[in-house]
Amino acid sequence: MSSAPSHDNQSAKSLSIAGHDDIWAEPSSNEWREPLLRRMLATGDILAVLFGALWIGFFAGNNINAFFWIVTLVPAWVILAKLLGLYDRDQRSLRHLTIDEVSPLVVWALLGSAGVVLFFRLPVPGSFAMIGAAHFALATFVFAFVLRGLTRRLWRSITPPERTIVVGSGQETEAFLRKVELFPETHLEIVASIPEMDIEELRRGDGLWRSVDRIVVASAATDGRDIARLIALGQEQNIRLSVVPLTRSLFGTAVQLSRIADLPVLEYRTWAIARSTLFLKRLIDFFVSLIALLLLAPLFVLIALAISLDSRGPGIYLQWRAGFEGKPFRMLKFRTMVRDAEKQLQDLVPFDMLAEPMFKLTNDPRVTRVGRFLRHWSLDELPQLVNVLFGKMSLVGPRPEQIELVARYEPEHLFRVSVKPGLTGPMQVYGRGKLTFPERLAVEREYIENLSIGRDLRILAMTIVVVFGGKGAT
Repeated sequence: MSSAPSHDNQSAKSLSIAGHDDIWAEPSSNEWREPLLRRMLATGDILAVLFGALWIGFFAGNNINAFFWIVTLVPAWVILAKLLGLYDRDQRSLRHLTIDEVSPLVVWALLGSAGVVLFFRLPVPGSFAMIGAAHFALATFVFAFVLRGLTRRLWRSITPPERTIVVGSGQETEAFLRKVELFPETHLEIVASIPEMDIEELRRGDGLWRSVDRIVVASAATDGRDIARLIALGQEQNIRLSVVPLTRSLFGTAVQLSRIADLPVLEYRTWAIARSTLFLKRLIDFFVSLIALLLLAPLFVLIALAISLDSRGPGIYLQWRAGFEGKPFRMLKFRTMVRDAEKQLQDLVPFDMLAEPMFKLTNDPRVTRVGRFLRHWSLDELPQLVNVLFGKMSLVGPRPEQIELVARYEPEHLFRVSVKPGLTGPMQVYGRGKLTFPERLAVEREYIENLSIGRDLRILAMTIVVVFGGKGAT
């Protein structure tokens, strides 16, 4: 940051904010946006407890005493949620999803329901009061999770996005702008993108700071003193501050921030994935895929019948894909294309001419009518549960790629085949077909370097939201 911007930078600034002169006189909306969200979330939690009370009342035989105590203790539930930080997490990150707070929500539901059932000894059927507590906790958690997700969506629809100024230029700035484009739930409006800014100009009150809700800094000219001054300005004017690290390789993906007293320390993951983690991942893959195949068997029959009636050919399609360590395996899918789709592909996409080892055809002429429906709702992927059952794939992992494309990988791309490919994965929940090849590599590398059971469960839950949100593959 410079204390005396050059004439060229002033010109660039003028160009960046052209068309937004009408907003500079408006005050920051953070003073009411964030309190509104907290109140809306608290209202959702209260409703979740009341719905849980109706459930436990039914479970306990319409016990009026149980319902009365639960309703009476609603303020205690809100206080407990506040103590667990459930009303303050959104303002601490640019992109906070309801799935990110599953753990504290579980703790909230368990503590609250155990307190109601045990401390007040509500009569519930069964030998142990914990039976009733478990039912109440499960019902309250489910209601709270759903209502919180709906609340955040409603809040974004009725509040203006944060007016954001991005300071800096180069790859970091471009990467940030791209993420805002890919993830509208960040709820940001980029009103200016400038190479540098004068903090003293903002402090003098020339009008710019009055309109800003957030400043994002990705500038090589920024030092610790600049950040300290911006923090003070943000606290004074209720402006949020975000800083994009300029050396992405320094922070990497497998890194977390820890502290020794006041000294921040970056901890890098340089150890191998624990064998117990891989064993547990395999157990989950086996039992979930087995149960899913048994439950979905009637649906498989109906889909296969619909495919056969729509176009000539079998309902199931097998294709060679690159698996763990690049070893080929036959992946199963419901057929969504005409029978000679493989032959037509050579004419539509000459692999030797691709700039990158990936492709995606929009409005693919080979896709059938039933195929479009299956792809939209990702139903064509369901037979891959068989691949998961037999250990060729996992429920979560990088998408299995065609062998011809993997053969064109550079050495730095081969990390994708260091784990089993997945039925779903980071690509499916962080942009799907909108991702460029480097973006796809980035999200999959981040997943592999931070592989954990908790992350797998999170991606599975996010996949359900993406598919039922109408964002399935087309």
